[in-house]
Amino acid sequence: MKKVKKGDIVARKSYGKDIIFYVKRIIKTSKEDIAILCGLSRRIEADSNVADLEIIDSKVIKSLLEEEDKRIRERINNKNEYYKIGTIETNEKRLNQKIVTGKILHLDGDRRYSQKSYNYYKKLGLNAVVKNIPEYKQPRVIYQLLKMYNPDILIITGHDGMIKRGTNYNDIYNYRNSRHFINTVKEARRYDKDNGKETVIFAGACQSYFEAIILAGANFASSPSRILIDFIDPLIVAEKVATTEKYKYINIDDIAKELRDGKKGVGGIGANGKMSIIY
Repeated sequence: MKKVKKGDIVARKSYGKDIIFYVKRIIKTSKEDIAILCGLSRRIEADSNVADLEIIDSKVIKSLLEEEDKRIRERINNKNEYYKIGTIETNEKRLNQKIVTGKILHLDGDRRYSQKSYNYYKKLGLNAVVKNIPEYKQPRVIYQLLKMYNPDILIITGHDGMIKRGTNYNDIYNYRNSRHFINTVKEARRYDKDNGKETVIFAGACQSYFEAIILAGANFASSPSRILIDFIDPLIVAEKVATTEKYKYINIDDIAKELRDGKKGVGGIGANGKMSIIY
């Protein structure tokens, strides 16, 4: 049997191979080797005995990635025309219309997702800066990044997960990265207070401590039902806010139908859009 190593694409045999992961790192202990895993298309972090892992066939991986790319490509094709500079008709004359979408700053703890997120925003023509920053470092750097880029929308994400599923919902230490997301939101709101800003914030990943993230000051967060969220869910929130006019208020019902699991995966108090139309 091939030995599992860092970077391999694997599944857990004891879980029926329900989720496909890549191996982030391997920790050697006196009893057994433990792999730290990150979801290939879901924003979950987990750990497993290396002996419980099965390396996934390259053909299966290729098929899964192609299906994901197709799904994202179809969404982009359906949306793309709306965000471009265009014209409108009136009864009197034809006017030039310029759509200025909200500026997005996206912090992502996953290097692969950072690149995929950047590509998504770019193909939609959205104004976005994406930074690959590990979850634990995000609170340390967010204030300076907000000062540098002055965004309208902030996405704070990466990987997360409950250590003991189905129990200890109110224990912050039962979540792998929720405390880092919470502290990053608090720092972002400190920046807003210091600078008179009203940044729209999404924070969280799979199974994140939703209530605490919202209490920290986020407009939208995951995961109310402590379920796995799709890689693209935070991007959809950013896209919706960036392309909605400033006078319109967005609540979770306006976004839920476009998310894989609706309000089970993402919830929040809502926010005004950040798009301007210039004539």
